[in-house]
Amino acid sequence: MYDVIIIGAGVIGSAIARECSRYQWKILVLEKNLEVGEGTTKANSAIVHGGYDALPGTLKARLNVEGARMIRELAPLLDFPYEQIGSLVLAFDEKDEAILRQLLDRGRQNGVEGLSILSREEILALEPNVSGEVRSALRCTEAGIVCPFNLTYALIENALANGVELRTDEPVTGLNPEGELFQITTEKNHYHAKVVINAAGIHAADVAALLGETDYRIRPRRGEYRLLDRSEGQMVRHIIFQTPTQLGKGVLVTPTVHGNLMIGPDSVEVENPGQRPATTREGLGRVDALARKSVPNLRLDRTIRVFSGLRATPDTGDFMIYESKHNPGFLHAGGIESPGLAASPAIGRMVCELAAASGRLPQVKRDQIIERRSGIKAFRQMTPKQREAAIAADPNYGSIICRCETVSEAEILQAIHRPAGAVTMDGVKRRVRPGMGRCQGTFCGPKVIAILARELGISEEEVLKDSRGSRVILGHTKGKE
Repeated sequence: MYDVIIIGAGVIGSAIARECSRYQWKILVLEKNLEVGEGTTKANSAIVHGGYDALPGTLKARLNVEGARMIRELAPLLDFPYEQIGSLVLAFDEKDEAILRQLLDRGRQNGVEGLSILSREEILALEPNVSGEVRSALRCTEAGIVCPFNLTYALIENALANGVELRTDEPVTGLNPEGELFQITTEKNHYHAKVVINAAGIHAADVAALLGETDYRIRPRRGEYRLLDRSEGQMVRHIIFQTPTQLGKGVLVTPTVHGNLMIGPDSVEVENPGQRPATTREGLGRVDALARKSVPNLRLDRTIRVFSGLRATPDTGDFMIYESKHNPGFLHAGGIESPGLAASPAIGRMVCELAAASGRLPQVKRDQIIERRSGIKAFRQMTPKQREAAIAADPNYGSIICRCETVSEAEILQAIHRPAGAVTMDGVKRRVRPGMGRCQGTFCGPKVIAILARELGISEEEVLKDSRGSRVILGHTKGKE
Protein backbone atom coordinates (compact mmCIF):
# COMPACT_ATOMS: atom_id res chain seq x y z
CA MET A 1 0.00 0.00 0.00
CA TYR A 2 1.27 3.45 -0.92
CA ASP A 3 0.70 6.76 0.79
CA VAL A 4 0.63 8.60 -2.54
CA ILE A 5 0.26 7.45 -6.14
CA ILE A 6 0.86 10.02 -8.87
CA ILE A 7 -0.64 9.27 -12.28
CA GLY A 8 1.56 10.76 -15.00
CA ALA A 9 5.32 11.31 -15.24
CA GLY A 10 5.51 14.41 -17.37
CA VAL A 11 7.10 17.57 -16.06
CA ILE A 12 4.10 18.17 -13.74
CA GLY A 13 3.98 14.66 -12.24
CA SER A 14 7.76 14.68 -11.85
CA ALA A 15 7.70 18.08 -10.09
CA ILE A 16 4.98 16.83 -7.74
CA ALA A 17 6.96 13.66 -7.02
CA ARG A 18 10.06 15.68 -6.15
CA GLU A 19 8.18 17.95 -3.75
CA CYS A 20 6.35 15.05 -2.07
CA SER A 21 9.64 13.16 -1.62
CA ARG A 22 10.48 15.60 1.18
CA TYR A 23 7.95 13.75 3.37
CA GLN A 24 8.23 10.28 4.86
CA TRP A 25 5.60 9.02 2.44
CA LYS A 26 5.71 5.88 0.33
CA ILE A 27 5.21 7.27 -3.18
CA LEU A 28 4.71 5.64 -6.58
CA VAL A 29 4.58 7.37 -9.97
CA LEU A 30 2.68 5.53 -12.72
CA GLU A 31 3.38 6.43 -16.36
CA LYS A 32 1.44 4.99 -19.30
CA ASN A 33 4.28 5.50 -21.78
CA LEU A 34 7.64 3.73 -21.97
CA GLU A 35 9.53 6.89 -21.00
CA VAL A 36 8.91 9.80 -18.64
CA GLY A 37 8.03 13.09 -20.35
CA GLU A 38 6.55 11.31 -23.38
CA GLY A 39 3.22 13.22 -23.46
CA THR A 40 2.75 17.00 -23.61
CA THR A 41 6.23 17.53 -22.16
CA LYS A 42 8.02 16.18 -25.24
CA ALA A 43 6.78 18.84 -27.69
CA ASN A 44 6.37 22.45 -26.55
CA SER A 45 8.01 25.85 -26.91
CA ALA A 46 10.58 25.27 -24.12
CA ILE A 47 9.87 28.76 -22.77
CA VAL A 48 9.92 29.93 -19.16
CA HIS A 49 7.35 32.69 -19.50
CA GLY A 50 7.72 35.81 -17.40
CA GLY A 51 4.10 35.79 -16.20
CA TYR A 52 2.59 38.97 -17.73
CA ASP A 53 0.07 37.20 -19.98
CA ALA A 54 -2.19 35.37 -17.53
CA LEU A 55 -5.15 37.20 -15.98
CA PRO A 56 -4.41 38.53 -12.47
CA GLY A 57 -5.94 36.42 -9.75
CA THR A 58 -5.75 33.16 -11.68
CA LEU A 59 -3.67 30.13 -10.75
CA LYS A 60 -1.89 30.52 -14.08
CA ALA A 61 -0.68 33.99 -13.12
CA ARG A 62 0.46 33.15 -9.59
CA LEU A 63 2.07 29.81 -10.38
CA ASN A 64 3.78 31.11 -13.54
CA VAL A 65 5.55 33.89 -11.63
CA GLU A 66 6.46 31.58 -8.72
CA GLY A 67 7.55 28.74 -11.01
CA ALA A 68 9.76 30.94 -13.21
CA ARG A 69 11.67 32.08 -10.12
CA MET A 70 11.92 28.50 -8.82
CA ILE A 71 13.34 27.26 -12.16
CA ARG A 72 16.12 29.85 -11.92
CA GLU A 73 17.00 28.50 -8.47
CA LEU A 74 16.64 24.83 -9.47
CA ALA A 75 18.79 24.97 -12.65
CA PRO A 76 22.17 25.02 -10.81
CA LEU A 77 20.92 22.62 -8.10
CA LEU A 78 19.60 19.97 -10.48
CA ASP A 79 22.00 20.70 -13.37
CA PHE A 80 19.67 21.24 -16.34
CA PRO A 81 20.08 23.76 -19.20
CA TYR A 82 18.36 27.12 -18.59
CA GLU A 83 19.12 30.64 -19.88
CA GLN A 84 17.37 33.85 -18.81
CA ILE A 85 17.49 35.61 -22.18
CA GLY A 86 14.35 37.78 -21.86
CA SER A 87 11.44 38.19 -24.25
CA LEU A 88 9.97 40.84 -26.56
CA VAL A 89 6.28 41.08 -27.54
CA LEU A 90 6.18 43.03 -30.81
CA ALA A 91 3.50 45.57 -31.75
CA PHE A 92 2.90 46.42 -35.42
CA ASP A 93 -0.09 48.79 -35.15
CA GLU A 94 -2.16 50.81 -32.67
CA LYS A 95 -4.29 47.80 -31.73
CA ASP A 96 -1.17 45.80 -30.85
CA GLU A 97 0.17 48.72 -28.80
CA ALA A 98 -3.03 48.82 -26.75
CA ILE A 99 -2.53 45.11 -26.02
CA LEU A 100 1.06 45.80 -24.93
CA ARG A 101 -0.21 48.31 -22.36
CA GLN A 102 -2.70 45.71 -21.07
CA LEU A 103 0.07 43.11 -20.78
CA LEU A 104 2.30 45.61 -18.94
CA ASP A 105 -0.51 46.35 -16.48
CA ARG A 106 -1.26 42.64 -16.00
CA GLY A 107 2.40 41.85 -15.48
CA ARG A 108 2.75 44.49 -12.78
CA GLN A 109 -0.39 43.19 -11.04
CA ASN A 110 1.02 39.65 -11.23
CA GLY A 111 4.28 40.79 -9.61
CA VAL A 112 6.50 40.34 -12.68
CA GLU A 113 9.75 42.30 -12.52
CA GLY A 114 11.86 43.58 -15.42
CA LEU A 115 8.99 44.86 -17.62
CA SER A 116 9.33 47.88 -19.90
CA ILE A 117 8.01 49.25 -23.21
CA LEU A 118 10.70 49.71 -25.87
CA SER A 119 10.64 52.06 -28.85
CA ARG A 120 11.26 50.89 -32.43
CA GLU A 121 14.84 52.16 -32.25
CA GLU A 122 15.51 50.36 -28.97
CA ILE A 123 14.11 47.10 -30.36
CA LEU A 124 16.22 47.21 -33.52
CA ALA A 125 19.33 47.99 -31.47
CA LEU A 126 18.70 44.80 -29.47
CA GLU A 127 17.39 42.68 -32.33
CA PRO A 128 18.55 43.95 -35.78
CA ASN A 129 16.84 41.04 -37.59
CA VAL A 130 13.36 41.94 -36.33
CA SER A 131 11.02 43.50 -38.90
CA GLY A 132 11.47 47.21 -39.54
CA GLU A 133 7.67 47.48 -39.45
CA VAL A 134 7.69 47.07 -35.66
CA ARG A 135 6.42 50.11 -33.69
CA SER A 136 7.11 49.13 -30.05
CA ALA A 137 7.55 46.08 -27.84
CA LEU A 138 7.00 44.84 -24.30
CA ARG A 139 10.31 43.63 -22.89
CA CYS A 140 10.43 41.11 -20.04
CA THR A 141 13.89 40.39 -18.69
CA GLU A 142 12.52 37.62 -16.43
CA ALA A 143 11.67 35.24 -19.31
CA GLY A 144 13.99 32.40 -20.26
CA ILE A 145 14.52 29.21 -22.24
CA VAL A 146 14.96 25.70 -20.84
CA CYS A 147 15.41 22.12 -22.02
CA PRO A 148 12.01 20.61 -21.11
CA PHE A 149 13.36 17.07 -21.40
CA ASN A 150 16.27 17.51 -19.05
CA LEU A 151 14.18 19.58 -16.64
CA THR A 152 11.81 16.59 -16.39
CA TYR A 153 14.62 14.03 -16.08
CA ALA A 154 16.24 16.18 -13.38
CA LEU A 155 13.02 16.37 -11.36
CA ILE A 156 12.22 12.64 -11.55
CA GLU A 157 15.82 11.55 -10.93
CA ASN A 158 15.93 13.75 -7.81
CA ALA A 159 12.59 12.31 -6.66
CA LEU A 160 13.88 8.74 -7.18
CA ALA A 161 17.06 9.59 -5.27
CA ASN A 162 14.81 10.50 -2.35
CA GLY A 163 12.91 7.22 -2.35
CA VAL A 164 10.09 7.67 -4.89
CA GLU A 165 9.28 4.63 -7.07
CA LEU A 166 8.52 4.86 -10.80
CA ARG A 167 6.76 2.33 -13.02
CA THR A 168 6.48 3.08 -16.72
CA ASP A 169 4.41 1.31 -19.39
CA GLU A 170 1.49 0.99 -16.94
CA PRO A 171 -1.65 2.75 -18.24
CA VAL A 172 -4.27 3.19 -15.52
CA THR A 173 -7.45 1.36 -16.45
CA GLY A 174 -9.44 1.54 -13.22
CA LEU A 175 -9.76 3.80 -10.18
CA ASN A 176 -12.15 3.11 -7.31
CA PRO A 177 -12.59 4.35 -3.74
CA GLU A 178 -12.35 1.58 -1.14
CA GLY A 179 -13.14 2.98 2.31
CA GLU A 180 -10.33 5.39 3.18
CA LEU A 181 -8.21 4.14 0.27
CA PHE A 182 -8.24 4.13 -3.52
CA GLN A 183 -7.67 1.04 -5.64
CA ILE A 184 -5.76 1.80 -8.84
CA THR A 185 -5.79 -0.82 -11.59
CA THR A 186 -3.28 -0.83 -14.43
CA GLU A 187 -2.76 -3.27 -17.26
CA LYS A 188 -0.24 -5.10 -15.06
CA ASN A 189 -1.10 -4.60 -11.38
CA HIS A 190 -3.49 -3.47 -8.67
CA TYR A 191 -2.37 -0.84 -6.17
CA HIS A 192 -3.85 0.85 -3.12
CA ALA A 193 -3.10 4.39 -1.95
CA LYS A 194 -4.33 6.90 0.61
CA VAL A 195 -3.94 9.82 -1.80
CA VAL A 196 -4.10 9.77 -5.61
CA ILE A 197 -2.80 12.69 -7.68
CA ASN A 198 -4.05 13.07 -11.24
CA ALA A 199 -1.27 14.59 -13.38
CA ALA A 200 -2.22 12.77 -16.58
CA GLY A 201 -1.85 15.74 -18.97
CA ILE A 202 -4.24 15.57 -21.94
CA HIS A 203 -5.79 12.46 -20.34
CA ALA A 204 -6.46 14.11 -16.93
CA ALA A 205 -10.21 14.43 -17.54
CA ASP A 206 -10.36 10.75 -18.60
CA VAL A 207 -8.65 9.69 -15.36
CA ALA A 208 -11.00 11.91 -13.32
CA ALA A 209 -13.97 10.34 -15.13
CA LEU A 210 -12.95 6.92 -13.75
CA LEU A 211 -14.21 8.28 -10.40
CA GLY A 212 -17.25 9.86 -12.03
CA GLU A 213 -15.77 13.37 -11.82
CA THR A 214 -16.62 15.67 -14.72
CA ASP A 215 -15.77 19.14 -13.39
CA TYR A 216 -13.79 20.03 -16.52
CA ARG A 217 -13.02 18.83 -20.02
CA ILE A 218 -9.68 18.79 -21.78
CA ARG A 219 -9.89 20.12 -25.32
CA PRO A 220 -6.44 19.28 -26.74
CA ARG A 221 -4.92 21.81 -29.14
CA ARG A 222 -2.21 20.87 -31.62
CA GLY A 223 0.74 23.18 -32.19
CA GLU A 224 3.23 22.77 -35.04
CA TYR A 225 6.88 23.81 -34.97
CA ARG A 226 9.99 24.09 -37.11
CA LEU A 227 13.46 23.54 -35.66
CA LEU A 228 16.23 25.21 -37.65
CA ASP A 229 19.89 24.26 -37.83
CA ARG A 230 22.34 25.60 -35.27
CA SER A 231 23.73 27.93 -37.98
CA GLU A 232 20.53 30.01 -37.51
CA GLY A 233 20.65 30.14 -33.72
CA GLN A 234 21.98 33.70 -33.61
CA MET A 235 19.17 35.14 -35.74
CA VAL A 236 17.58 36.52 -32.55
CA ARG A 237 18.86 36.78 -28.98
CA HIS A 238 15.48 37.11 -27.21
CA ILE A 239 12.24 35.12 -27.34
CA ILE A 240 10.24 37.04 -29.96
CA PHE A 241 6.44 36.99 -29.54
CA GLN A 242 3.61 38.74 -31.31
CA THR A 243 0.61 40.00 -29.37
CA PRO A 244 -1.51 37.11 -27.97
CA THR A 245 -4.89 36.09 -29.34
CA GLN A 246 -7.78 34.05 -27.92
CA LEU A 247 -5.97 30.93 -29.17
CA GLY A 248 -2.83 31.55 -27.15
CA LYS A 249 0.45 33.42 -27.08
CA GLY A 250 0.89 33.19 -30.84
CA VAL A 251 3.82 32.18 -33.03
CA LEU A 252 7.23 32.83 -31.52
CA VAL A 253 10.79 32.88 -32.83
CA THR A 254 13.35 31.81 -30.25
CA PRO A 255 16.81 30.42 -29.81
CA THR A 256 17.00 27.13 -27.91
CA VAL A 257 19.37 26.22 -25.08
CA HIS A 258 21.15 23.94 -27.56
CA GLY A 259 21.86 26.76 -30.03
CA ASN A 260 19.16 26.04 -32.63
CA LEU A 261 16.35 28.39 -33.70
CA MET A 262 12.71 27.35 -33.24
CA ILE A 263 9.51 28.85 -34.65
CA GLY A 264 5.89 28.01 -33.82
CA PRO A 265 3.32 26.98 -32.74
CA ASP A 266 -0.06 27.43 -34.35
CA SER A 267 -3.12 26.28 -32.38
CA VAL A 268 -5.73 23.87 -33.75
CA GLU A 269 -8.29 21.97 -31.66
CA VAL A 270 -8.18 18.20 -32.23
CA GLU A 271 -10.97 15.69 -31.72
CA ASN A 272 -8.94 12.58 -30.93
CA PRO A 273 -6.22 13.12 -28.30
CA GLY A 274 -5.16 9.48 -28.65
CA GLN A 275 -4.04 10.07 -32.23
CA ARG A 276 -0.35 10.89 -32.66
CA PRO A 277 -0.02 14.60 -33.47
CA ALA A 278 1.20 15.25 -37.00
CA THR A 279 2.42 18.25 -38.92
CA THR A 280 0.44 19.58 -41.88
CA ARG A 281 1.24 21.71 -44.89
CA GLU A 282 -1.43 24.21 -43.82
CA GLY A 283 -0.23 24.41 -40.23
CA LEU A 284 3.41 24.92 -41.13
CA GLY A 285 2.34 27.49 -43.72
CA ARG A 286 0.61 29.51 -40.99
CA VAL A 287 3.64 29.22 -38.72
CA ASP A 288 6.02 30.31 -41.50
CA ALA A 289 3.95 33.36 -42.45
CA LEU A 290 3.54 34.60 -38.87
CA ALA A 291 7.18 33.96 -37.95
CA ARG A 292 8.34 35.94 -41.00
CA LYS A 293 6.12 38.83 -39.93
CA SER A 294 8.40 39.11 -36.86
CA VAL A 295 11.71 38.12 -38.48
CA PRO A 296 11.44 38.51 -42.29
CA ASN A 297 14.82 37.02 -43.20
CA LEU A 298 14.33 33.62 -41.58
CA ARG A 299 16.08 30.96 -43.67
CA LEU A 300 13.45 28.25 -43.47
CA ASP A 301 15.44 26.06 -45.88
CA ARG A 302 17.71 25.45 -42.88
CA THR A 303 14.91 23.46 -41.20
CA ILE A 304 16.21 20.19 -39.75
CA ARG A 305 12.98 18.99 -38.13
CA VAL A 306 9.25 19.72 -38.05
CA PHE A 307 7.13 18.40 -35.21
CA SER A 308 3.90 18.97 -33.37
CA GLY A 309 2.59 18.54 -29.85
CA LEU A 310 -0.67 18.64 -27.95
CA ARG A 311 -1.62 21.11 -25.21
CA ALA A 312 -3.99 20.05 -22.43
CA THR A 313 -6.32 23.02 -22.81
CA PRO A 314 -9.13 22.98 -20.20
CA ASP A 315 -12.61 24.34 -20.94
CA THR A 316 -12.39 26.40 -17.70
CA GLY A 317 -9.59 28.75 -18.80
CA ASP A 318 -7.40 28.09 -15.76
CA PHE A 319 -5.32 25.31 -14.21
CA MET A 320 -7.53 22.82 -12.34
CA ILE A 321 -5.62 22.13 -9.12
CA TYR A 322 -7.73 21.16 -6.12
CA GLU A 323 -8.83 18.28 -3.89
CA SER A 324 -12.02 16.59 -5.02
CA LYS A 325 -15.14 17.42 -2.98
CA HIS A 326 -16.70 14.10 -3.93
CA ASN A 327 -13.67 11.86 -3.40
CA PRO A 328 -11.49 13.24 -0.57
CA GLY A 329 -7.85 12.32 -1.11
CA PHE A 330 -8.14 12.55 -4.91
CA LEU A 331 -6.19 15.59 -6.10
CA HIS A 332 -6.59 17.17 -9.50
CA ALA A 333 -3.58 18.64 -11.30
CA GLY A 334 -5.28 18.96 -14.69
CA GLY A 335 -5.73 21.50 -17.44
CA ILE A 336 -2.04 22.36 -17.36
CA GLU A 337 -1.53 24.16 -20.65
CA SER A 338 0.88 27.06 -21.22
CA PRO A 339 2.49 28.39 -19.01
CA GLY A 340 2.54 24.95 -17.39
CA LEU A 341 6.23 24.30 -18.09
CA ALA A 342 7.25 27.57 -16.42
CA ALA A 343 4.84 26.94 -13.54
CA SER A 344 5.77 23.28 -13.04
CA PRO A 345 7.90 23.61 -9.86
CA ALA A 346 5.27 25.83 -8.24
CA ILE A 347 2.50 23.42 -9.25
CA GLY A 348 4.52 20.62 -7.67
CA ARG A 349 4.79 22.57 -4.44
CA MET A 350 1.08 23.52 -4.40
CA VAL A 351 -0.11 19.95 -5.03
CA CYS A 352 2.24 18.62 -2.33
CA GLU A 353 0.77 21.15 0.12
CA LEU A 354 -2.74 19.94 -0.80
CA ALA A 355 -1.66 16.33 -0.18
CA ALA A 356 -0.17 17.26 3.20
CA ALA A 357 -3.38 19.10 4.13
CA SER A 358 -5.65 16.20 3.12
CA GLY A 359 -5.54 14.75 6.63
CA ARG A 360 -4.69 11.31 5.24
CA LEU A 361 -0.90 11.44 5.48
CA PRO A 362 1.65 11.77 8.30
CA GLN A 363 3.09 15.28 8.58
CA VAL A 364 6.65 14.06 9.02
CA LYS A 365 9.42 15.23 6.72
CA ARG A 366 12.58 13.27 6.01
CA ASP A 367 15.58 14.07 8.18
CA GLN A 368 17.85 14.27 5.15
CA ILE A 369 16.98 15.20 1.58
CA ILE A 370 19.21 14.93 -1.48
CA GLU A 371 18.84 18.44 -2.94
CA ARG A 372 21.44 18.24 -5.72
CA ARG A 373 21.64 16.17 -8.86
CA SER A 374 24.35 16.08 -11.54
CA GLY A 375 23.35 15.84 -15.19
CA ILE A 376 25.20 13.98 -17.94
CA LYS A 377 28.21 16.02 -19.03
CA ALA A 378 28.12 16.76 -22.75
CA PHE A 379 31.38 15.84 -24.50
CA ARG A 380 30.63 18.57 -27.05
CA GLN A 381 30.81 21.26 -24.39
CA MET A 382 34.08 20.06 -22.80
CA THR A 383 37.39 21.86 -23.26
CA PRO A 384 40.25 19.88 -24.88
CA LYS A 385 41.72 19.25 -21.43
CA GLN A 386 38.39 18.10 -20.04
CA ARG A 387 37.93 15.74 -23.00
CA GLU A 388 41.37 14.27 -22.45
CA ALA A 389 40.57 13.66 -18.77
CA ALA A 390 37.15 12.20 -19.58
CA ILE A 391 38.61 9.70 -22.07
CA ALA A 392 41.33 8.72 -19.59
CA ALA A 393 38.65 8.01 -16.96
CA ASP A 394 36.26 6.28 -19.39
CA PRO A 395 37.49 5.23 -22.88
CA ASN A 396 33.86 5.24 -24.11
CA TYR A 397 34.17 9.04 -24.28
CA GLY A 398 36.60 8.45 -27.14
CA SER A 399 33.95 6.68 -29.20
CA ILE A 400 31.89 9.36 -30.98
CA ILE A 401 28.49 7.97 -32.00
CA CYS A 402 26.76 11.14 -33.28
CA ARG A 403 29.00 13.31 -35.44
CA CYS A 404 26.50 16.17 -35.81
CA GLU A 405 26.17 16.71 -32.02
CA THR A 406 29.50 15.13 -30.99
CA VAL A 407 27.81 12.65 -28.68
CA SER A 408 30.03 9.94 -27.21
CA GLU A 409 29.15 6.35 -26.35
CA ALA A 410 29.83 7.15 -22.68
CA GLU A 411 26.95 9.68 -22.65
CA ILE A 412 24.57 7.18 -24.28
CA LEU A 413 25.48 4.51 -21.74
CA GLN A 414 24.75 6.94 -18.91
CA ALA A 415 21.40 7.86 -20.50
CA ILE A 416 20.42 4.19 -20.50
CA HIS A 417 21.69 3.24 -17.05
CA ARG A 418 20.73 6.27 -14.93
CA PRO A 419 17.58 6.13 -12.73
CA ALA A 420 14.52 6.35 -15.00
CA GLY A 421 16.93 5.57 -17.82
CA ALA A 422 16.20 5.51 -21.55
CA VAL A 423 14.66 2.37 -23.07
CA THR A 424 13.89 3.73 -26.56
CA MET A 425 15.75 5.58 -29.31
CA ASP A 426 13.86 8.81 -28.59
CA GLY A 427 14.59 8.41 -24.88
CA VAL A 428 18.32 8.37 -25.63
CA LYS A 429 17.93 11.21 -28.13
CA ARG A 430 16.16 13.53 -25.70
CA ARG A 431 18.62 12.87 -22.90
CA VAL A 432 21.95 13.27 -24.75
CA ARG A 433 21.01 14.36 -28.34
CA PRO A 434 22.20 11.68 -30.83
CA GLY A 435 19.95 12.30 -33.84
CA MET A 436 19.20 15.91 -32.87
CA GLY A 437 21.62 17.37 -35.42
CA ARG A 438 21.56 18.16 -39.13
CA CYS A 439 21.37 14.53 -40.36
CA GLN A 440 18.64 13.63 -37.81
CA GLY A 441 20.12 10.25 -36.98
CA THR A 442 20.90 9.01 -40.48
CA PHE A 443 24.43 8.04 -39.47
CA CYS A 444 24.18 7.48 -35.72
CA GLY A 445 20.75 5.79 -35.63
CA PRO A 446 22.01 2.23 -36.34
CA LYS A 447 24.77 2.64 -33.74
CA VAL A 448 22.26 3.78 -31.10
CA ILE A 449 20.05 0.77 -31.91
CA ALA A 450 23.02 -1.56 -31.45
CA ILE A 451 23.95 0.02 -28.10
CA LEU A 452 20.37 -0.10 -26.82
CA ALA A 453 20.02 -3.76 -27.84
CA ARG A 454 23.30 -4.70 -26.18
CA GLU A 455 22.64 -2.80 -22.94
CA LEU A 456 18.97 -3.82 -22.58
CA GLY A 457 19.68 -7.45 -23.49
CA ILE A 458 17.28 -7.52 -26.42
CA SER A 459 17.63 -8.03 -30.17
CA GLU A 460 18.01 -5.06 -32.51
CA GLU A 461 14.60 -5.94 -33.98
CA GLU A 462 13.08 -5.36 -30.54
CA VAL A 463 14.46 -1.84 -30.13
CA LEU A 464 11.63 0.72 -30.22
CA LYS A 465 11.61 4.29 -31.46
CA ASP A 466 9.34 5.72 -28.74
CA SER A 467 6.22 3.64 -27.96
CA ARG A 468 4.76 0.15 -27.95
CA GLY A 469 5.06 -1.40 -31.39
CA SER A 470 7.28 1.33 -32.83
CA ARG A 471 9.93 -1.09 -34.07
CA VAL A 472 12.65 0.52 -36.13
CA ILE A 473 14.03 -2.64 -37.74
CA LEU A 474 11.33 -4.84 -39.24
CA GLY A 475 13.64 -7.50 -40.64
CA HIS A 476 16.91 -8.22 -42.42
CA THR A 477 16.78 -7.86 -46.20
CA LYS A 478 19.73 -10.22 -46.69
CA GLY A 479 19.01 -12.65 -43.90
CA LYS A 480 20.19 -12.50 -40.31
CA GLU A 481 23.91 -13.12 -39.82
